[in-house]
Amino acid sequence: MTLAQEAAEVRAALAAAWERVPAPFRGPTQFMGRQYAGCGATIGAMPKCDFHCTGCYLNTDANKTQPAPVSEIKRQLRQLRAWLGPCGNVQLTDGEVSLRRESELIEIIAYARRIGLVPMLMSHGETFRRCPGLLERLMEKGGLTELCIHIDTTQRGRRDAYRAAQTEADLDGLRTEFAQLIRRARTRTGRKLEVASTVTVTQHNLNGVPGIIRWFLANADAFKMVSFQPLAEVGRTNPSLKGVTPDELWQRIAEGAGDPAIRRGEGWVGHPGCSRFVQGLAVRRSNAVAFVPLYRRDDEGEMRLLNELLDRLGGASFRLDERARAWRRAARIMIHHGGFIIGRLLPAFVRLLRRTRSFRANYFCIVSHHFMSAAEMKTARGEERLAACAFRVPINGRLEPMCAVNALGLRESYYRQISPAA
Repeated sequence: MTLAQEAAEVRAALAAAWERVPAPFRGPTQFMGRQYAGCGATIGAMPKCDFHCTGCYLNTDANKTQPAPVSEIKRQLRQLRAWLGPCGNVQLTDGEVSLRRESELIEIIAYARRIGLVPMLMSHGETFRRCPGLLERLMEKGGLTELCIHIDTTQRGRRDAYRAAQTEADLDGLRTEFAQLIRRARTRTGRKLEVASTVTVTQHNLNGVPGIIRWFLANADAFKMVSFQPLAEVGRTNPSLKGVTPDELWQRIAEGAGDPAIRRGEGWVGHPGCSRFVQGLAVRRSNAVAFVPLYRRDDEGEMRLLNELLDRLGGASFRLDERARAWRRAARIMIHHGGFIIGRLLPAFVRLLRRTRSFRANYFCIVSHHFMSAAEMKTARGEERLAACAFRVPINGRLEPMCAVNALGLRESYYRQISPAA
């Protein structure tokens, strides 16, 4: 596919996504239909998990279900590719996918990339601790470039001192171990690996969120994103656990970031009730690490610049490019948008550097993703969120919202199809 053909396909996918965004949410910080067409996820890749977390969205029969064949996962990936367009984001998830046979996992990762998707492997990370070298092999043989590791006190299944962690601070040593594993894998392979982390948030660990933020900002060279997920009443989640509201969560995030007004940098992908994110820089200063948002919603000039940036370059991505193709893409961008980049974007970058007061900075993104319970989906707002859902799963030819998969029995029904004896 030529770069021109790819650009046309990206524009078509973004236009279709923009049509699904409700009119009230089509502001300058709406990235659905401007930068992303959405995000997809597999189902059945490995329903089983060797953890038994207190906040788990799988059903009680998950560990009795056999994984779907590789051919079925490839079919799902093709459907997601048709929806998301080139360089679409797809999560390899559903249970603990790292437990799948290594050769099959490599085949799935490589296939996703070959057809034009960017796969992120979702994991509790423990398999990489127990199997040294596995992460490097997935990078070298499968082309894995994105990984997400879930770490929090709702997890049950680690076999060392971390199994008894009572506070999120008790897990900082584990986070440090994973950061070292990530840096080591990059060094040994000479390859790129972008890593995120997910955190389930309950009333029990809410007060630990500021410390989590501070840890990740200090280690933003290893992790590029942390995604907090307020507990939803679905799956086999312990009913005694209590969730938190997004506003409660973001109060703690602001505390950890040292910025009471952090939400001035808020962006959305789809319905704002589904997720929030703030992109910024983790900036090392003499005695601390600060978080500086890339833009502010209350600054009209920055909003005009962001709007023009997404109009001109929205959907552009180098993530699947080999070196020669990346140079051709960069040259094409400069030919078409060089004046904007030099005259508008570069001066804005200089202003951002002045605001950081430091050249020691790493990109970092703070996200919250809000899954719904079955009861929430029955409300008018819940139905509106489902219609605008940016995070979907291919089941029987349909792209189903992840919340519906979690809470309306779609996962259980699919498991019965792929493993009738379960």
